[in-house]
Amino acid sequence: MSEDLEAAARLAVDAALAEGVHEADAWCQDSVERSVRVYEGSVESLTEAGSKGAGVRVFRDGRTGYAYGSDLSEQGLRELARAAAASAAVTEPDENAGIPRRPGAAPIADLRSPGFGDWTMERRVDLALAVERAARERDPLVTNVEDTVYSDAEARAALANSNGFCDSYEETQCYAFAYAFAGDGADRMTGMGFAVGRGPDDLDPEQVGYEAADRALALHGARQPESRRCPVVLDPFVAASFASIIGRTLSADAVQRGRSLFAGREGDEIAAASFRLVDDGVHPEGMATSPFDGEGVARQTTTLIEDGVLRTYLFDTYTANKGQRDSTGNGDRGSYRTPPSVSPSNLLVASGDASPEDLLQAAGDGLYVMGVSGLHSGVNPVSGSFSVGATGRLIRDGELAEPAREMTIASDLVAMLQGVTRAGAAARWVPFGGSVQAPALLVEEMTVAGA
Repeated sequence: MSEDLEAAARLAVDAALAEGVHEADAWCQDSVERSVRVYEGSVESLTEAGSKGAGVRVFRDGRTGYAYGSDLSEQGLRELARAAAASAAVTEPDENAGIPRRPGAAPIADLRSPGFGDWTMERRVDLALAVERAARERDPLVTNVEDTVYSDAEARAALANSNGFCDSYEETQCYAFAYAFAGDGADRMTGMGFAVGRGPDDLDPEQVGYEAADRALALHGARQPESRRCPVVLDPFVAASFASIIGRTLSADAVQRGRSLFAGREGDEIAAASFRLVDDGVHPEGMATSPFDGEGVARQTTTLIEDGVLRTYLFDTYTANKGQRDSTGNGDRGSYRTPPSVSPSNLLVASGDASPEDLLQAAGDGLYVMGVSGLHSGVNPVSGSFSVGATGRLIRDGELAEPAREMTIASDLVAMLQGVTRAGAAARWVPFGGSVQAPALLVEEMTVAGA
């Protein structure tokens, strides 16, 4: 149970205060991760690994110290507290460092799948094999299926701090994906299918396999198109990837460091009037949902862009103190090994009312983008300009036409956001760069560089 982790966190905080620090918090975590990889109907690899430990953070005269370890015994926690206090003695003071002034937890639904414990490793293997089988049998043009994976995790986390906060939560989550190949030689193209959920009961292996095959088949025989400027439809995969990039540029840390094109632009119109982006740390379906963040601030729903206007940034306690603001509950911890830092939780791009056919009709003669490469390195976070590789389908007279590859799409983030004229009615969760829900988006114009 999580009570033992809460007790360990409280003990670590008390031990740190006994070392003479002024403030302290402790994050304790216990998790188990499992992964199955299959190929050609056989198990290629199977892993099950547990991780358990604590991270202790202390503050003394504005100096911060941090230490982590895997020994949750009383002696181990006291040694961690001692090490954290010692490390604080050699860091530079910073008046903005400290624990949250108003810790708390948001009421949320149970983050555990009720049937998670009923799944044996054999059933997990069967699920992964079913994904691969569905992809292979989808169409004779599917020549191979690689990297078929099922993975899940169950975790407990507890946080205590010297302001009297102590709470914990438990969660489960899982995903499955596969890469299918259609055709041979120069016509060979790949497609990915995936699904995420709280437990394996939430996943449909046929849907994952079919999606991988169908996306590969849709690109089979792709050729390089002619260069042009034209309307572009970003499918949910690609729209989510861009949303992830935008979410990171709206981090207060990036803004305060001058590493964001959105610095100093609160209140400005940076997107089309219909565009809305929200960070929702309490969404019942979000894989980044939790009652509190890695510092003990209650998770919340933060509207970042509304009616095309930049409303705010994402803050943790440090950046909030520095900017004389309140934390938005976005102090995230990757694990007990790392102190918290600003990060989006669940990013949601608002859906519209357009069907897939509506988006294609509105695009006229354009491009339907199904995949991009090099996005995270291809976007300049200061200027927002980007030029990234893309694959997809040409749009001719409002209908999907021949597949296209070996091209780039180029623009800048603000021009792209201001050019969003319609959004699809159907949004989906995409685990690219975090937990993101996005629909397909129609962008009025982009530069497409091909032949």
